[in-house]
Amino acid sequence: MPYKSLLKTLQDKGKLSATELRKVERVKKTTISESLPHLLIKLGLCSENDVTEAFVESGRFQRASAADFPIENQLPDSVSLRFLKHYHVTGLDQTETDTTVAMMDPENRFVVDALHLATGKTIHVKVGLLSEIDAALEMQYGEGKSQMDKIVDGLVLEEGGEEDLEHLKDLASEAPVIKMVNLIMQQAIETKASDIHIEPFEQSLKVRLRIDGVLQEIHAPPVKSTAAVISRIKIMAKLNIAERRLPQDGRIKVQMLGKELDLRVSTIPTMHGESVVIRLLDKENTVLDFAALGFSGKHLQLFNEVLTQPHGIILITGPTGSGKSTTLYAALKQLNTAARKIITVEDPVEYQMEGINQIEAKPQIGLTFASALRSIVRQDPDVIMIGEMRDLETAKIAVQSSLTGHLVLSTLHTNDAAGGIARLLDMGLEEYLLSSTVNGILAQRLVRKLCTACKQVGTLTDTLLQDAHIRRFVPEGSVIYKPVGCPACGGLGYRGRIAIIEFLLMTDPIRKLVMARAESGHIHKLAISEGMTTLYENGLEKVAQGITTLEEVMRVTAES
Repeated sequence: MPYKSLLKTLQDKGKLSATELRKVERVKKTTISESLPHLLIKLGLCSENDVTEAFVESGRFQRASAADFPIENQLPDSVSLRFLKHYHVTGLDQTETDTTVAMMDPENRFVVDALHLATGKTIHVKVGLLSEIDAALEMQYGEGKSQMDKIVDGLVLEEGGEEDLEHLKDLASEAPVIKMVNLIMQQAIETKASDIHIEPFEQSLKVRLRIDGVLQEIHAPPVKSTAAVISRIKIMAKLNIAERRLPQDGRIKVQMLGKELDLRVSTIPTMHGESVVIRLLDKENTVLDFAALGFSGKHLQLFNEVLTQPHGIILITGPTGSGKSTTLYAALKQLNTAARKIITVEDPVEYQMEGINQIEAKPQIGLTFASALRSIVRQDPDVIMIGEMRDLETAKIAVQSSLTGHLVLSTLHTNDAAGGIARLLDMGLEEYLLSSTVNGILAQRLVRKLCTACKQVGTLTDTLLQDAHIRRFVPEGSVIYKPVGCPACGGLGYRGRIAIIEFLLMTDPIRKLVMARAESGHIHKLAISEGMTTLYENGLEKVAQGITTLEEVMRVTAES
């Protein structure tokens, strides 16, 4: 059977299900000109990187990286550009007797034999990414235009007419506009971005991707296409494209590059049009494991101990985008057994989990956190998860639930663990209820991890070495690393993120301070004296372990 090794590798890695394989085999019977690997990518069942890696793992092919592609064409004129583009193949190198080529489908014997006949040389094959091969062909034979430029060339927009609803719908349905939006989403998925920001200005349309917590600008569509691009996204998210004066929220489910993604769309009106932010929720890449998230040592032990308690409140605090939801889901995954009933109220439900009853809050029809919680307690749950404690009513029901024997998990927006207590007191929650129900408060931030492929040994400056705090966690002689940048990390020196955390355990001395309504600073100091490791200190521990850099830790904590 052709491609037997490729298909087995993809299935073993969980990249291709039996149902998806049957689907592509059915399509293949009616599409003679398309190879099976190309169909896998074209149908969105596998990403081009999945296919390339599977070929490499078979042990028969080496991978050609983007840096391997020469600027000049390495194949004779007898090989037509049409042939190269159709089969996604480009020359890498040649000698008097041999030619090395990069192919998207290195098992295609027809292409190898055809190249051998055309060149009269022995053909050596490497496997390359489809997009990188096409980009190399464009550079070698074309005008050096980017994919976005080529799409824009096919875009014809009439002046005016943006107020006309039918005209907007027609624009958003045009092939170039659809391709533009798909290209932006594809780039976001390929770079593992968490958010896409599409921002209209008077003279330009900006598109930025948040990659590992940092925004990076990418090639954007022309400003004249602003209304069409934003209308396309709103149609995909089932939003009202005629309403441009009020904020709107929606969702898009897409299958692209072999991934099934849930996209959350938010629009707000600005001076020059609607600003759109798309949050990408990739279920496949979400690791719900405490060790992988950054928990270790006493933090992991203490948090697990608190999770095993039958009742009480556990709070997770931090700013937006600090990984609070992921930590909550990891906790739910650990608690999710046949012996426990778990109900959640979320806005919105980010990840669907088997065995857990998840409710999505809908304030517009009166289904708020508080109203949902009042009904939940009559459903006989063991564990309740509240997406966020936003108001006093929600906090009071959470406290009552914990007092009646439920374990309650929730989040708050505060800068540190001790700030969570002050926030609940400011809401109006009585101190005696707070001290008797809260079991622990976890604060966290996300720092970028050093790229393991290119990180190099670095040194701390003399000024930093004089800092006793740093010397305590990064003693003199410790090996620390610095970011460099390579193709694997896109030249950034960082790849992926990990949590730095502090965990405040509600001990009797801290309960006394809560009862006395002490300032959060006093509670913070007492927790440290009892052995709490702060966010900054946990970050320094990860610097000493070679996971991240001091600059990253300082960027996300209050220390400087």
